[in-house]
Amino acid sequence: MFPIRDNVPTRRFPIVTLGLIVANVLVWLLYQVPDLEGSVNELAFHPCEVERSCPVVGENWPLTAFTSMFMHGDWLHIGGNMLFLWIFGNNVEDAMGRVRYLVFYLLGGLAATALQTAITLQTASDQAAQIPNLGASGAISAVLGAYFVLLPRARVLTAIFLVVIFFLREIPAFFFLGFYFLYQAYEANFQLQRPPAEGGVAVFAHIGGIVFGLLLVKVFQTRQPLRPAY
Repeated sequence: MFPIRDNVPTRRFPIVTLGLIVANVLVWLLYQVPDLEGSVNELAFHPCEVERSCPVVGENWPLTAFTSMFMHGDWLHIGGNMLFLWIFGNNVEDAMGRVRYLVFYLLGGLAATALQTAITLQTASDQAAQIPNLGASGAISAVLGAYFVLLPRARVLTAIFLVVIFFLREIPAFFFLGFYFLYQAYEANFQLQRPPAEGGVAVFAHIGGIVFGLLLVKVFQTRQPLRPAY
């Protein structure tokens, strides 16, 4: 399932959400595409560096915990992340205000990285702990968790794919996001049972972001979002 749009207007243009998208796209196009492997080695986050079980690769981990939030692995990775951020981030920004929203986004990304790192170091192999972590999906998952609390009755126009065909349908936000959350939980349980040896989707980063968003949205919220348009 891919979201196309929701039905909730905003009071102001979502300048921070747009700015985050622009920042991610510029990092991808100007920094990563010319030298993908070199950029990942330099500014992606390596969990093993936290407990000093591997040599430092590129910059130190306190910096890469931030920079990795603006990096991606391929075109589909960045495209999907930015689509979710644009559709759900504008209303969360509208409810929090620009500065609070930016702080919320960055802290959500750090919380996501922290949980993924803790699980990796406790359950995965030393080789897996050396695999770079990167992507905005942890921070975006925090935004999705916040949206779930703020606008559960909003409707999301969704492209639903069935093998080689797809159709469009509006579904409630609580169903769309609930499915996303349950899928992440399923994948997380699978990875706990069979930790990947050579990387994969950092689902615990998604879980960490979701939990951060669900629990702390009210701390950052300054006003109610607008009601759905219909």
